[in-house]
Amino acid sequence: MNRLTTLLGSALLALSLVSHSLAADKTTPIHFGDITWESGSLTTEILRLIVEKGYGYPTDTLPGSTVSMEVALARNDIQVIAEEWAGRSPAWVKAEQAGQVFAIGDTVKNADEGWYVPAFVIKGDTARNIKPLAPDLKSVNDLKDYAQLFRDPEAPGKGRFLNSPSGWTSEIVNSQKLKAYGLDALYVNFRSGSGAALDAEITSSIRRGKPVLFYYWSPTPLMGRFELVRLQEPPFDPEAWKTLTDASHPHPQGSQSLPAKLSIGVSAPFKQQYPDLIELFGKVDLPIDTLNQTLAQMSETRQSPKEAARQFLKEHPQIWKAWLPAEQAGKVEAGL
Repeated sequence: MNRLTTLLGSALLALSLVSHSLAADKTTPIHFGDITWESGSLTTEILRLIVEKGYGYPTDTLPGSTVSMEVALARNDIQVIAEEWAGRSPAWVKAEQAGQVFAIGDTVKNADEGWYVPAFVIKGDTARNIKPLAPDLKSVNDLKDYAQLFRDPEAPGKGRFLNSPSGWTSEIVNSQKLKAYGLDALYVNFRSGSGAALDAEITSSIRRGKPVLFYYWSPTPLMGRFELVRLQEPPFDPEAWKTLTDASHPHPQGSQSLPAKLSIGVSAPFKQQYPDLIELFGKVDLPIDTLNQTLAQMSETRQSPKEAARQFLKEHPQIWKAWLPAEQAGKVEAGL
């Protein structure tokens, strides 16, 4: 009987220790990935404010490229990626299949990505006395005829395609697409040094009325500020997509990118330890038009993401209060 009691006591103690280890910790910061693009930075700061003010958990951010943050999430070195384009990189797919990471919620409906040109390139702009420069440009295949229109200033015999910064999953996909569409010999694959540098070059070209060809996505400030036209690509094909996400694949096949689903990426231990935040993350819904307008304002007024997040929460309580229990919503409101 004594032995049975001892075994039972040991089992209860072990269970208690496990339960304690899985309990939410209000002393150790929750590490968010320090996302460098505007929508990701803004969403990160919105979530951090809600988590800190509404739930009392401390947070911080740790930097890294898209892929390195996904690897860190799988290792629980960071616990949250606020804007995860889930399923796009092999690193994420592998970690998700292993049960190391989870995509929570559907945070921004109608998010998109592709290759764009300013609308005036195709339609002209009478207000600025710009005539249509490529009225027949509709698809990526048409770009073979327009390399000189998008002339690269450093390689005048070729066009310039503005790609994502190195280290982004989309940079690999776009590089493979250039090969798949037979454009790699006609266009310079220009990789911007950062998301901000990409924005600056696109914005400068549009304001000067100069043609520019670039990869972009929504939600973003540019979508809230300029009229852009997305070029048509072949319909999405999952087998072709595999060849586009593999930088070493010798024969990539053309396809639209994987249909966008923006979620909040979390590590497996975080999912177990913070059920209250998992419930919150599952309800996050940022209307894309409001988000694009907020991002445009953030860019034009040079607000920091934290300042823009605080302003967003103050101006749009009807959006974020729908995600929270009344008690936590009241705490966030008081904290602002």
